[in-house]
Amino acid sequence: MLHTAVLAAFEYQEHELPIPAIVYGIIGAVVFIFLGAVTWSYKDVSRRHAPSGDPEAAQHQTSTGSESHSGGHPGHH
Repeated sequence: MLHTAVLAAFEYQEHELPIPAIVYGIIGAVVFIFLGAVTWSYKDVSRRHAPSGDPEAAQHQTSTGSESHSGGHPGHH
């Protein structure tokens, strides 16, 4: 009974949204698609930038061309 009295005493005021509700969903979808594209653009970055302690990476950094790669990498066929 007290709960009903509190609800009746509380005056409910409805506020209009500044833009239609569907636009909030569209904005959210666009933001997530943008963030997904940014994340996707970083794929395989770690593979392109090998650590400097890697012996193969050191060979690639000092190599000037195919003269040091004539036999290929050992163990890779």
